Amino acid sequence: MTSRASREEHLRDLALLRRVRDRIDRDYAQPLDVEALARGVHWSAGHLSRAFRQAYGESPYSYLMTRRIERAMALLRRGDLSVTEVCFAVGCSSLGTFSTRFSELVGMSPSAYRRDAAREAEGMAPCVAKKVTRPVRNREAPAVGASLA
Repeated sequence: MTSRASREEHLRDLALLRRVRDRIDRDYAQPLDVEALARGVHWSAGHLSRAFRQAYGESPYSYLMTRRIERAMALLRRGDLSVTEVCFAVGCSSLGTFSTRFSELVGMSPSAYRRDAAREAEGMAPCVAKKVTRPVRNREAPAVGASLA
């Protein structure tokens, strides 16, 4: 295979990976799994997982959960939904898994975040609050009690 053909194949693969990432961003609240995402680009689940991790530094599932947690943070800041309602609204089917992943990424439980974040983000434009409170990936949550601002 020539380097030109190899480069073209690499660019096609990146375009397919962007399509997968865009689908996750758009359909995060829908039941998604790696097999379904892989079928959408005519790849095996294993190939998709390896290629996605190489391109984006995390697995498709981890990326999906991060999107769900980001949306959950915004809903919890509003304060009008319970943690259970938020869990199901963002596409999680297990409150335990949701709470565990939320705590890993954010550094506090969803109920503690709901209680504290609304107060700290008060008066902040929603786009600024989203940027300031964005969860940290790869289990690098700030120390408990750290300020959001």
